[in-house]
Amino acid sequence: MSIYGVGVNGGAGVYLGNGLVLSVAHVVGGGIIDRPTITVAGQQRSATVVKESPFEQLDLAVLEFDESRLPISLRLRRITLCQGTPWPGEQVISLLGQTPVRSHILSPLALPPETRRFSTVIRDVATTGNSGSGVFDADRKCLLGVMSRKISQMRMRKDTGEKKMQDIAKYFVPAATIAAFMPARFGLMPESNPPSQFSGHQ
Repeated sequence: MSIYGVGVNGGAGVYLGNGLVLSVAHVVGGGIIDRPTITVAGQQRSATVVKESPFEQLDLAVLEFDESRLPISLRLRRITLCQGTPWPGEQVISLLGQTPVRSHILSPLALPPETRRFSTVIRDVATTGNSGSGVFDADRKCLLGVMSRKISQMRMRKDTGEKKMQDIAKYFVPAATIAAFMPARFGLMPESNPPSQFSGHQ
């Protein structure tokens, strides 16, 4: 899965194949940067923004670049999107740069009430991938989503009464939202062998 991790403007993105990179709008530049820079396979490339959503909406961006000088092994890669809805406890892998890091899905009920609209979240904040990095199902190896933002909560120490903002989870934009966002000509393939509960043969 580390082969899918790319750099975007000093942040992160996911290489989808066919010269396409998925990231989040606030990493790409939120419409401010016309030609973002990506780093893939140790090479820097100038990319074109194909489609972008504002941060407070979907926070997604799709980029396109000339892949002709990439190694053939990368040019043949195609990522697949996970089917179904992520569930609490599901084991995931996020990419911290090129390093795979394990975590798991949290229930939205573990979040403060005002943030429970972010229903796809993982637990480990400090050690997992940053905004724009991919989140993969640990067993199925398909793309579950792309990291968007931290969720924090003000907490008070009982012994001192000191208040401090603490990161408690990370939200990722889920695969179903990504699939709906992608331009039709760049449609991503769904995983070929989803779990039985997602196969339509319940």
